[in-house]
Amino acid sequence: MKKILFKGCATALCTPFDENGVNITEFERLIENQIANGIDALVVCGTTGESSCMTKEEKKQAIECAVKTSHGRVPVIAGTGGNNTLSVIDMSMLAESLGVDGLLVVTPYYNKTTQAGLIKHYTEIANSTSLPIILYNVPGRTGLNVTPETCLELSKIPNIVAVKEASGNLSQVAKISSLCKDDLYIYSGNDDQVLPVLSIGGLGVISVLSNIAPKQFSTMTKEFFARKY
Repeated sequence: MKKILFKGCATALCTPFDENGVNITEFERLIENQIANGIDALVVCGTTGESSCMTKEEKKQAIECAVKTSHGRVPVIAGTGGNNTLSVIDMSMLAESLGVDGLLVVTPYYNKTTQAGLIKHYTEIANSTSLPIILYNVPGRTGLNVTPETCLELSKIPNIVAVKEASGNLSQVAKISSLCKDDLYIYSGNDDQVLPVLSIGGLGVISVLSNIAPKQFSTMTKEFFARKY
């Protein structure tokens, strides 16, 4: 059985900005509010955090703030994905040095690599870090779908532990669950599909809405696992 980074609800944090860049004061307030309302993990520099529009220095500031503010109370997962393998490795190594607990790595966007190319991409990244990695499949944004069969191949890599599934295809999610079992945990990447994904074996959600409704989303997942349907 692989390492479970979190069970329940992780928030894909938005990144507050001001005229000078990342607004650290507001980011600290957001993180404290999340933890106070029972959130299970924090994702920094994900899609909701505007990662594709952030400079490397801004990402560094945001990751440092999340790690320092959370102070080990909940896991911090950093989004380090991109469409250049070496750049992803560089960002992943930086995030590891800053003390995060895991990585969220989106598929290469725009390039539309083959599934074999996707396996090679993720293998190189996984070999560059000791951190657990969550794959991020969001074909509506990237133009690339990770097939269940590719998930099965990637699940054989020890530190690839989970997938954030935002394809919207519940049949695909069910097939990933059936093929990979405990070798690849599943998190819903869509707020409107949390319950269906949990019902077919998912461990939780990486949520956008929990930025403003952390207690409700956290409670929803906890009650599911307590069988309070």
